[in-house]
Amino acid sequence: MRVISMSAHVTMETPTGVADKIYELVQANNNGRMKKGSNEVTKAAERGTAKFIIMAEDVNPPELLAHIPLICAEKGIPFGYVPSQEFLAKEAGMPGGVKTASLALLEVSKGAQEKFNEVVELVKGLSS
Repeated sequence: MRVISMSAHVTMETPTGVADKIYELVQANNNGRMKKGSNEVTKAAERGTAKFIIMAEDVNPPELLAHIPLICAEKGIPFGYVPSQEFLAKEAGMPGGVKTASLALLEVSKGAQEKFNEVVELVKGLSS
C-alpha cells in the first residue's frame, strides 16, 4: 500500500468530484462577497464572518494555511480543499495568471444557495 503524505494544512482527502463541486460553488457565487488570500481569509475565519472557506492544496509553503483548519474547527466554519491555486483564482473571477491560496465566502448568493448546501454536506461527510 502506497501512502501519500498530505500537506501541513490539508486535514482530509478531497475526492475530485467534491473539488469540482467546490469550484462550481465559487463560480456560481461570483455575485456574493468573498475574501481572497490567506491574510484576509484568516481574518474572516477569526471574526466568524466566513460562511465557507476554500484552500488550495498546492500552496507552497503549506504552513501558510496550516492554522486555518484549526480556526474553522473552533468557529464551526465548514471548509474544503481544491487542488489548484490558479484554478481557484480563475473560478473566483480573478485575472488570468493570478493565484490565490484560499478564499472565504462571506455571503452566498441566492443562485448559489443550493450548491452551497450540497458542498457543505459533502465536506461534512469527508471530515467525519
